[in-house]
Amino acid sequence: MYSLDLINNPTVFRRLVNLWPPLWAAGISVREVSADWMYARIRLSLRFYNRNFIGTQYGGSLFSMTDMMYMLMLLHHIGRDHWVWDKSADINFIKPGRGPVYAEFMLDQTRIDNIVAAAATKEKHFEAFEIEVKNNSGELIAKVGRLIYVRQKPAKENPIKNER
Repeated sequence: MYSLDLINNPTVFRRLVNLWPPLWAAGISVREVSADWMYARIRLSLRFYNRNFIGTQYGGSLFSMTDMMYMLMLLHHIGRDHWVWDKSADINFIKPGRGPVYAEFMLDQTRIDNIVAAAATKEKHFEAFEIEVKNNSGELIAKVGRLIYVRQKPAKENPIKNER
């Protein structure tokens, strides 16, 4: 099980997650997470070990840089009484990335409230997000679509057993 308490501080989270091998090995770094967990910015550096055969950003790394943020941001807002998972994702490559690229993740309270209300029915809810990956000049490199599964967990049964 995950422990949000250990990484509740965005600065601590950013520092710890940047040490996580799947990210640093791909050249991915979390550059910013706002104090309210409503905004995050991720960078993918272009290095000799994460280039494709023609010297541009490897498509898998572009895809990976968008993998976790919306899920984690939502977990911080809606809490442990919900399941939050990536359901599916797709990527549309627009232009080759020839240097560092960035992705920004933004939530607003209205969207969070709508997700919580939809999940309160105890049914599955799927929320679609679109992430734009851009270079230093602001040119669009790729669009990534992520579908996030959200569902309220059932109430736990009373752990006290009836005595005979």
